[in-house]
Amino acid sequence: MTVDKRRAVRTALRAGVKLSHSTAGKLDLHTGDISDSGAYILTAGNEPPGIDELVVVQVQGMGGGDAPEVTMRVVRSDDKGIGLAFE
Repeated sequence: MTVDKRRAVRTALRAGVKLSHSTAGKLDLHTGDISDSGAYILTAGNEPPGIDELVVVQVQGMGGGDAPEVTMRVVRSDDKGIGLAFE
């Protein structure tokens, strides 16, 4: 049985994001869902950063200028994407 460790309710949301990492580079990806504690990012066949790595994420296409860049930590990974937690 899998134990759900989520602390916050997930909301399905498809939004473009730019993910930056020291070895993965800059990737244009999409969210699968978001919550108050983090986000699930669809990696679409890209090589994702490893567990416990820090990444910088910026939502794209918000209008009104650039969205802030947010540092997040990779907390899980599967064949479709990575789970990120806000730092």
